[in-house]
Amino acid sequence: MSKKKLLFELQENENIEECLNRIKLQGYAPVKRTEKPIFQEVKKAGETIYEPIGRKIVFEAKLIE
Repeated sequence: MSKKKLLFELQENENIEECLNRIKLQGYAPVKRTEKPIFQEVKKAGETIYEPIGRKIVFEAKLIE
């Protein structure tokens, strides 16, 4: 039997501990954490440069039996 999996994204004004508590309160356990960088396109002297401006953190969670 497969367990239902959900993705939980770290909210704007939330730290990782608060996100993990939110996952636990909804009856899920985190199984994987993924971080993706967020870039901004900046043009300098006719050249396009991509500068990191943040990151997106997503947790994959499975239902606790």
